[in-house]
Amino acid sequence: MKKLLNVLKYALLLAFSAAMMWYAVRGLNLSRVGESIRQANYWWLCLTLVLSALGYFSRAYRWKMQIDATGHHPSYWEVYHAMMVGYLANLVLPRLGEVLRCSVLRRTSGVPVQVGVGTMITERVIDVVVLGLILGATLLLAFNKFWSFATGLVTDKYDTLGQSKQTLIALAVIGLGLSLISVYLLWRNLERLRQHRVFGKVLSFVKGMLAGIFSIRRMQHKGTFLLHTIFTWVVYFLMGYLAFFAFPATQHLGLVAALAVLTFGTFGMAAPVQGGFGVYHVLVQSTLLVYGISKEDGIVYALVVHGSQTLLVVLMGGISFALSMVQSGRAGRRVGAEPLAVKAPAHVVE
Repeated sequence: MKKLLNVLKYALLLAFSAAMMWYAVRGLNLSRVGESIRQANYWWLCLTLVLSALGYFSRAYRWKMQIDATGHHPSYWEVYHAMMVGYLANLVLPRLGEVLRCSVLRRTSGVPVQVGVGTMITERVIDVVVLGLILGATLLLAFNKFWSFATGLVTDKYDTLGQSKQTLIALAVIGLGLSLISVYLLWRNLERLRQHRVFGKVLSFVKGMLAGIFSIRRMQHKGTFLLHTIFTWVVYFLMGYLAFFAFPATQHLGLVAALAVLTFGTFGMAAPVQGGFGVYHVLVQSTLLVYGISKEDGIVYALVVHGSQTLLVVLMGGISFALSMVQSGRAGRRVGAEPLAVKAPAHVVE
């Protein structure tokens, strides 16, 4: 049943992604879209791919700094390969890659999964903070343009919430009551739970995860970590900006437009669908529409940029997957050999 539910969940996400893509291309002149894709200047896109690869290398180094702060010291390439395998997996099953890359890192370097998850949570929190700052800068620099865009996205939702205000208040009260009851029951049965083996495993996992989350506090070179964070987001910004020059319709767009594409494109990539497919295209197309770019030209930009980045992840992730399997096999042979060396003295003592 659990496998069936998982299949159904991912099938629904894929259907939603396809529906978003259909929404992005419906009513468009597809022959014009195809012609614009063929006429794109792919040299500019090659430059964005080089920048993107540098961004991945930087993110891997930043993640390694977090892991090192927990007391585990995998090699840089073990961290990099695990990260790229995770990105590759996200193209197929959304959010699976977040867990898979921690699992790969455990197999290749012995870093506990819960520690990897904790560092990854910290990484995500930092990225959310940066994205929030970028969103604020975008709205300040182009307030008039994006006021109507932002309000248009949420107006219907606010109208619906306003009509069901009493229902929401009732649900909030019920949720708060259930939470308080759960906390009380947990406190009353804490000693009994501590004796349970499953609870011990969960507690151990949580402790390891918290160690990963707070690893940044023990980091020795916080300035270097900050520089890698800034570099990564500058790379993302330049990728979108330089891609403007690949298409005649977007060559005139400036830095603020690139900042807007970065902001809303990132929201699209963060959506829980396969590789941001569909959601990214709709958001980028809508953003460019604010700057006077037609829907056809907007979807061309989104398709080519997203497609090229996806191919890069497939290439780099595929290489990392193969190499991580080799590393995992070597690590397994080392682990298999170690018990023999440990058991021999014990046998002699007996």
